[in-house]
Amino acid sequence: MNTPPVKSSFWRSMRAVGWSLLGVRKNAEYEKDLAQVNPLHVVVVGVLALLLFVLGLVAVVHWVVGSAGGQ
Repeated sequence: MNTPPVKSSFWRSMRAVGWSLLGVRKNAEYEKDLAQVNPLHVVVVGVLALLLFVLGLVAVVHWVVGSAGGQ
């Protein structure tokens, strides 16, 4: 019996990228992601995660420099 392929979801792509950024992933879950995740979703989520990371770093630097300048 053939089982129908599972549709990929944007949420699953977000979870896969998030766990990959942390570097904690079980091999079985990794294999499931390879079979079920849309590569375009992974690219979009990866770019968004990178953008959020950079903006977060910029915000922290502005906060630290602003608080140090007030002394």
